[in-house]
Amino acid sequence: MINRHILCIDLKSFFASVECVERGINPFTTPLVVANKTQGNGAITLAITPYLKAKGIPSRTRLYEIPKNITYQIVPPRMSLYIKKSKEVVNIYLDFVSEEDLHIYSIDECFLDVTTYLNYYHLTDEQLALKILKTIEEKTGLTATCGIGPNMLLAKIAMDKEAKKYKNGIAKWTYEDIPTKLWPITPLSDVWGIGKRLEKRLNNLGIYKIYDLAHYNKNILKEKFGILGQELYEHANGIDNSLINEFNHNPKEKSFSHSQVLLKDYYDDDILLIVEEMLDVLLRRLRNNQLECQNIYFGISYSKNIGGGFAHSLKLANATDSLNELYVVCKGIFDRYYEEHTPIRKVSIALGKLSKKEGIQLNLFESSIDKENLEKALDNVLEKYGKNSVLKATSLLSYSTIKDRNHKIGGHYE
Repeated sequence: MINRHILCIDLKSFFASVECVERGINPFTTPLVVANKTQGNGAITLAITPYLKAKGIPSRTRLYEIPKNITYQIVPPRMSLYIKKSKEVVNIYLDFVSEEDLHIYSIDECFLDVTTYLNYYHLTDEQLALKILKTIEEKTGLTATCGIGPNMLLAKIAMDKEAKKYKNGIAKWTYEDIPTKLWPITPLSDVWGIGKRLEKRLNNLGIYKIYDLAHYNKNILKEKFGILGQELYEHANGIDNSLINEFNHNPKEKSFSHSQVLLKDYYDDDILLIVEEMLDVLLRRLRNNQLECQNIYFGISYSKNIGGGFAHSLKLANATDSLNELYVVCKGIFDRYYEEHTPIRKVSIALGKLSKKEGIQLNLFESSIDKENLEKALDNVLEKYGKNSVLKATSLLSYSTIKDRNHKIGGHYE
């Protein structure tokens, strides 16, 4: 297990705090909500001030769900302003660490690896964290919380679960804290990387606490969730061997990618059909080039009125060109990170670490050769007669986009 000094810093109630700072008011004493009023009383709040959070109001809620006895001010979102402020904070981080030791996780959250800087500054990780938080407040007026851990996972969970409890906004977890702080956590969705959808699937296996997950049979988890099952087991035990500088490494190797901006909002499982159709397109490109992939990147962007989303990449155990295998990975990422009932407007998928396909992995229970021959025959038909000449039944569903996209690019491969 790696043992670094990782800081995970989050700007508190970022959008709402920026609006308060711009107005010269205190977000801790002001009832302010960032939302698009033109959408009516059903508009989703993009952010609320810490003052409202202290009254038990969740940061993402609809306006009509805010108790009637609470008076508050509504301001429209200004994404360009938030991006500008976020860049100002990132520049503060870069005054303390180099670019390769900084990972921007979202507009209001970053990871810093300060391991090699502690001797330079003659500070402990907690002292350096406090210095950074004070600098942010002095230069921007924004407040932040910080989690410290030996890896990115524990730093993030320390920040999410404990940092806000302390006056200085800093919480530090070590590997020794796993049994007493990580394992008792319930519900499961309180932990980074486990969304409500995945929580339900784990609950169906009798897993309700992180302790249950940490002590579950990891072979069954791998069988149920594929490569994500192994990662779930490791994370439940506080293991995360990812390094910040790996996120910043941008290899120049060839990859196939496909992204789609949707013409309307998609919710929940409706988006999975789009994901399958996009994978289908990418895998035809792989087959046409006699290639397989071992890395997959999958990203979801929410509607601009909401902002945010998620993007994650995984290295597969073996190179593949299997639609089913890659779909399972994408669905697993979706179940882990998607916020239920949040509108989706963009999907991005990329296949990397490409290699020539040298042979077929045989399976005792199904004919891989027959399956490959069928795929080749179908590719030939689509090549000759156009991509809309043969469609899956699901392509006729109202929320499918494949027919229109095929038509717009001429229906033939380029």
